[in-house]
Amino acid sequence: MSDPTALPFAFPAVRGKKLTAAFDGGRLTSDGGVLLLAQAARRLAIADRLAAVIPDRRDPSRIVHPLAEILLARILAIACGYEDADDLDHLRADPAFKLACGRLPETGRDLMSQPTVSRLENAPTLRDLIRLGRVMVDLYCASYAAPPASVTLDIDDTCDVVHGQQQLSLFNAHHDERCFLPIHVYDTATSRPVAVILRPGKTPSGREVRGHLRRLIRAIRRHWPTTAITIRGDSHYGRSEVMDWCEDNGIAYVFGLTGTKALAGRIEEVADAIRVECAIGHKEAVRGFAETTHAAKSWRQTRRVAARIEATRLGLDIRYVVTNITTGTAEWLYADLYCARGQAENLIKLHKTQLASDRTSCRSARANQMRLVLHTAAYWLILCVREAIPQMHRLAGAEFATIRLRLLKLGARISETASRVRLAFAAACPEAGLLRDLAGALAPAPA
Repeated sequence: MSDPTALPFAFPAVRGKKLTAAFDGGRLTSDGGVLLLAQAARRLAIADRLAAVIPDRRDPSRIVHPLAEILLARILAIACGYEDADDLDHLRADPAFKLACGRLPETGRDLMSQPTVSRLENAPTLRDLIRLGRVMVDLYCASYAAPPASVTLDIDDTCDVVHGQQQLSLFNAHHDERCFLPIHVYDTATSRPVAVILRPGKTPSGREVRGHLRRLIRAIRRHWPTTAITIRGDSHYGRSEVMDWCEDNGIAYVFGLTGTKALAGRIEEVADAIRVECAIGHKEAVRGFAETTHAAKSWRQTRRVAARIEATRLGLDIRYVVTNITTGTAEWLYADLYCARGQAENLIKLHKTQLASDRTSCRSARANQMRLVLHTAAYWLILCVREAIPQMHRLAGAEFATIRLRLLKLGARISETASRVRLAFAAACPEAGLLRDLAGALAPAPA
């Protein structure tokens, strides 16, 4: 473990005593909480599920690191904040990571290094990636103990800036960057990811979105044939092809809708009343809602439209949504149902900023899609740990970075004897009680 070539260094003296330091502590780890993630990974069987759909094309007589072990080590490293594959060059000898991957800390062989991980990320074919996407959907469906009566899925895209000539990267004038625009789908009621799809840096067409939704819903229906599904998204996704497909397949939808003069004319009476109320009452803002029907030229039929109308000192602001849901008021459709999709944007931020899922820096588009799968798997592990925290605890709703700091980034001394392996955490660990409870809560059920 210790590097004999690393020179010691010094800190300022304390009360007249010289203070020196060196990286010679031996079997120490700064990620003792990774064993909680390992228990979550075993409970979800996430590495085994992913490995089962990737053909291992290596020579069996020369395999040292099984496919599931490579996947697990990479996913655990991402969850702990090591998003680059070359971090495994150092972590491969870390005793906690070796234990998490089922290897003994001292007598066990070290884990894989960066070249092995990089070869894995570039190995899957397009068909392999499709199967990996289905595994993630299967994992989402299996997270429910029984098929739910209804679910609402939020679909949105996000800007992943690229720095080079990666496949599928395009210049996007809106973001003023060369980027990807991967699609994220979440069940925001539970914060669970459903699908993440790499795609070019341009606004998706209706035909493309319809294809993604068709494959996604088909995968979900294999598990939940009778569950009512609602798709929710902004105006990027309110295309005629998408709405037609949803109506033909019994899927409810609510999408943002770009305003037109024809729409503004239909709600002018309500809008004028709100404008007058704001002006006469000298109010800062007055909000109201209206409902109408609309049929754009590209639509095959008339559809229900709800409008949110807000008058302020700066003028009138109107936002529209289109839906095939026939129940509920216009206020409920917009303020309660549609605006709840804002939580999906928070989940995308968790995915990008706290799990670095925008580290799509490979040359190959297939390798970048593989990275999105691995980062989504890391999302699942931290989410599983968070869901095991008692609801009354202050960390029950914490962000992933907070959970990483308080529960995963724990120093520990690891010792191995003939009959046992012992982890010695710091006696002053602030979350000692919670760590002990989670170790029991995430333990596998007895056979």
